[in-house]
Amino acid sequence: MDQSRREFLIRTGCAAVGAAALNAGLKQFGLISALAETRAPLDYRALVCIFLSGGNDGNNMIIPLDATGLANYNSARSAAQLAIDSGTLLSITPASIGTDFGLHPSLVELQGLFKDDKKLAVVANVGPLVQPLTRTDYQSGAPRPYQLFSHSDQVTQWQTARADTRVHTGWGGRTGDLTLSYNGSSSFPIVTSVAGQVIYGIGVNVNPLGISPAPTPLNQVLVLSGFSGSSESTARRTAYDSIRGLDTDVTMVAASSDATNQALTIGQQLSSDPALTTVFPNSKLGNQLKQIAKLMKLNQTSSALGLRRQIFFCQLGGFDTHQNQISNQSDLLIDLSQSMSAFYAATVEIGIPDSVTTFTLSDFGRTLQPSGSGVGSVGSDHGWGNHQFVLGGAVAGGDFYGVAGSNGSVFPTLQMGGPDDTDSRGRWIPTCAVEQYAATLATWFGLAPADVATVFPLIGNFTTPNLGFLS
Repeated sequence: MDQSRREFLIRTGCAAVGAAALNAGLKQFGLISALAETRAPLDYRALVCIFLSGGNDGNNMIIPLDATGLANYNSARSAAQLAIDSGTLLSITPASIGTDFGLHPSLVELQGLFKDDKKLAVVANVGPLVQPLTRTDYQSGAPRPYQLFSHSDQVTQWQTARADTRVHTGWGGRTGDLTLSYNGSSSFPIVTSVAGQVIYGIGVNVNPLGISPAPTPLNQVLVLSGFSGSSESTARRTAYDSIRGLDTDVTMVAASSDATNQALTIGQQLSSDPALTTVFPNSKLGNQLKQIAKLMKLNQTSSALGLRRQIFFCQLGGFDTHQNQISNQSDLLIDLSQSMSAFYAATVEIGIPDSVTTFTLSDFGRTLQPSGSGVGSVGSDHGWGNHQFVLGGAVAGGDFYGVAGSNGSVFPTLQMGGPDDTDSRGRWIPTCAVEQYAATLATWFGLAPADVATVFPLIGNFTTPNLGFLS
C-alpha cells in the first residue's frame, strides 16, 4: 500500500464512523445470519440488562420487616447510622413468603410495579458459584469462585456466568450466538450496548453494536462525518467507497473494511428518530433506557431492522459505597426506580410489554457490617450474594424467587457469623447461582433446552435450572 493511499484513509476513513463500535467479527456475524435456519415462533422478545456498577448494597435495598429480621438488621447497622429508618421503608409482601419486607424509600415506582401491577419480581441472594455451597463447605475450602470480592473478577463472572475460569465471551453474547436464527436474514446486530463495549454481549460469532444514549438522536448515532454536499466532498466520498474494496486479501484491511461497511449499513437502517410520549428522567440511566426504547419502536414500526430478538446492555455506576452510602445510594436508586418505571411504560406505549424483560446485575452485594466512621460518611465493603430485580409483562411479579437456604427461605438470615455468612462480616453465600438466574432469562428469550448447557456449562451443578419467574 503506497503512502498517498494511507494518508487518504487517515484523512477520510479514520474520522468517518466514530460511533460505530463494531468489531471485526461482524464478517462472521453476517455469514452466520445468512446461513442460519429460521426457528419458530416468529414472535418478538428482548432482554435488557441494567448493570449496577460498583456493587449495589442489597442489604439496604430490601429489608425484612419481621421482628427477628429487622432486629438483626438494626443491630448490625443502626449504631453506625447505616440503617434505613423502618418507618420510611416501602412495604411489600412477597406471595410465597407471606411476611413483610421494606424496599428502600427511593424505590417508590418499583414498589408499585411489585405490589400493585405485579410486573416486578426479586431474585434473592444470587451470585457467582461453582457449585452449591454452605457456610461449612466454604470454610472447609470447597470450590468457590476465583478472586472473590474483587470488582473486576466478580463483574466478569456476573457477565460471563463462569465462576470457575476466565473466558472471553459473555452469556448475553453466547445466547445471541444460538438465537441469531430468529432474526432471519436481518443484518442488524442482535446485541446492542448503550454503555460501551463489555464482555456481557460478546459471543463467538456475535459482537455488540455500541451506540450513544439519548439525547443523541437515534438517526445520528452512526453518521458518516467529514463529508458535505460539495462536489469536492462527493468526489472524496466516491474515492473513499472505492478504496475500501482494495487490499481485502490482507486480514487487517479486510476486517477494517467489513466493520466500516457494516456500520454504514446499520447507519442507513437507523433512518429516523422515533418519538415517544413516555417521559423519561433526564438522567444517566434514563437516557440509556430511552435510546433502547426508541430502537425497539423503530424495529416495531419499520421494516428496515426486521428483528425478532434483541439483547441490550446499559449501566449505572457509583455503587461502590465504602463511604457516604446513605446519600449516594439513595440518589442512585431514585434513578433506577424512575428509569425502570419509565422504560416499562414505554414498552406499554410501543405495545410490547409482554415481550421485554428488564433485569439487574451488579458486581456483588455488600457486607452487613458497616465500614468507615463519622456521621454521613459510613458505607459497606465488598460482599457476595445479592438481590436483583426483574421487570416485564411476562414476569410473575409480586414475589421473591431463588433457592431456599438453611432457613427454608430464599432470603438469607441477616446475622453476622450466621448460617449464610462467609465469616463474621455479613457476606452472604449465594444460595442461587448466576447460571440459574441467567438461564431462566435466556430460556424465556428463546434459547433451546439443548443449548442451555452450551451457554451455561456449570448449569448441571445446580438442581433447578429454571427459577420460574417468567412465563
